[in-house]
Order: sequence, then C-alpha cells, then structure tokens
Amino acid sequence: MTAAGRPQSHGLSIGAVLAQLRQDFPDVTISKIRFLEAEGLVQPGRTASGYRQFAAADVERLRFVLAAQRDHYLPLKVIKEQLDAADSGAGPVVALPRPPRRLVPIDAPAENVGLPVAADFTTGKELRLTQEELLEQAGIDAAALAELQQYGLVRPGPAGFFDPDAVLVARTVKAMTEFGIEPRHLRAFRAAADREVGLLEQIVTPVYRHRDPEAKSRADEVVRELAALSVTLHTLLVKAGIRGAAGC
Repeated sequence: MTAAGRPQSHGLSIGAVLAQLRQDFPDVTISKIRFLEAEGLVQPGRTASGYRQFAAADVERLRFVLAAQRDHYLPLKVIKEQLDAADSGAGPVVALPRPPRRLVPIDAPAENVGLPVAADFTTGKELRLTQEELLEQAGIDAAALAELQQYGLVRPGPAGFFDPDAVLVARTVKAMTEFGIEPRHLRAFRAAADREVGLLEQIVTPVYRHRDPEAKSRADEVVRELAALSVTLHTLLVKAGIRGAAGC
C-alpha cells in the first residue's frame, strides 16, 4: 500500500477515485478524500499543473482507511500507525474483516448481535422502522418497548420512526434482563451517553458553523474520531472496574 515510486502521468483523478470508492462507501466525498490526504493517510502524486493523480495503491489505501473507520471504530491515528508500519516494512497491514450487518435475523442468539457498524456517527440516510418492525426485529412486545422508552433507552424520531440502532439497543437490554438487570437499572447508561453527546457537541458545533466549505467534512471526522475514542475508553474503564471488583 505504499504510495512511493508511482509514475505521475498515468494516475486517476480525484473524481475517478471517488467514483470507485462510492461503490463500497456511498457516503464518501471529495472533501473526505482531501481530508485524509491532509492527515497524511494517502499521498497522491501531482501533475506539472498541480492536479492530484492517484495510483491503484492509493485507492486500496483509501479503501483500507474507510473500512477501518466504518467497520471497526479505529481512530485515524491508529490507522496511520498501521499503514506507516507497513510502508516501512516493520509489519503488515492487518486485514480487517467486515462485521455482521446491523439488522440480524430475529432468531439469532443475542450474543451475535454485535456492535453497531460504524462509524456512521454522522448523519446520513438511515433505514426507518415502524414500531411493529422494531418489535419484530428486536423480539420484544409493546410493553417492553414502552418500558425502554420510559427510561430513555430507545427514542423514536420526530416522525415516530425508529432507526436500526434501536433494534440493537432493545435486543441488548433484553439479553441483560436475563441476568436480572431491568431497564430502570440502565438509566445511568442513558445519562452517561447524553453527557458524552453534550461534550462532543461543544467541540464540533463551532467547526460546523465555519463558512469554509471543508468545515462540515472536518467536523464529521472530529465526531468519528471522538466517538471511536469514547467507545474505546468506555470499554476499558468497564473492564478495569470489573477486574477491580473481582479482585483480579
């Protein structure tokens, strides 16, 4: 995946690269590609006139970066370290398997639900579910859904529809009830999530307000990075707390 040693006269334009990437990453934009270049994740060649020219290795490099962000919550710093190690010969780029789909069969075991894919912490076109569809996908009844809504664990959108994450939340809570944990016990999770959202909004809202056309792309990347780091930190703190409580 090294970007070195490419001929600069037979590369792809940024528009051609965008067309290729959008087959697997529909939300990618030219601004996103430029952002990744500015962060040192890819280094396309330049023509004498200054136009970018991407080699096939650059396109594969971009695919790796986008998949690592979307499917595995990896921050750009970690992705860059892996790519730099591969470029220097210090280690291979680790293949990243695609995680399971967001919506799983309703008869699948709860442990196979998996983490929500994505990095799509930014807004985009999402599948909208009716209450009946949510109940079927999550394998719960209306009374259970009402309890989830009562404690703020599941929230419909303004039009009354639910997003796919609501299915995962409902199924996760359902699995936790088998250990004697009730939805009312999970209000602290909702409160903690709201505090994290508030913190992230304070950081990214000023960036979104910039008139620079690249500002939204930068703000989206900040959200992705902070969300990925937040998920990692939360997991580590819970693991450390459990080990401490068990005297390990």
